[in-house]
Amino acid sequence: MDKKRLFKIMAKAEASVIAELSDKIKSSHTILLIKAPAKTLAMIKMREPVKSSLFYIGEVIVTEVIVELDGAKGLCVTMGDDFDKALNMAIIDAACNKGVFTDEGVLLALESSQLDREQKENALHLKTMVSFKSMDQEAPK
Repeated sequence: MDKKRLFKIMAKAEASVIAELSDKIKSSHTILLIKAPAKTLAMIKMREPVKSSLFYIGEVIVTEVIVELDGAKGLCVTMGDDFDKALNMAIIDAACNKGVFTDEGVLLALESSQLDREQKENALHLKTMVSFKSMDQEAPK
């Protein structure tokens, strides 16, 4: 699983689920904390849709952590200030880098449930969307 997909799943997951996955890794491997969880600011870059130019919309608080698992480093930078979840995400990243992460099926199940929840939310929002084309046709002439 690629890193972007891995972190997208973990970021949307409940902290307790990530903690369970991390606890399995901690029970069988040595974890060395290289950089303790700390808050910092990161600039959010957006693309302006008309000219497609990039600009910074503002700053957001992120938590960053670096760990080492049996010689393999794991890194996590995630929005918010949940230190425990960020640490657990870094441990999972280190396990993936080392090739010892065995719970990919759990992550795939999480991703599936997250996609289902997103589709249901999107369906609720679509019910309230206004079609301006149909309104133009109804306008008196």
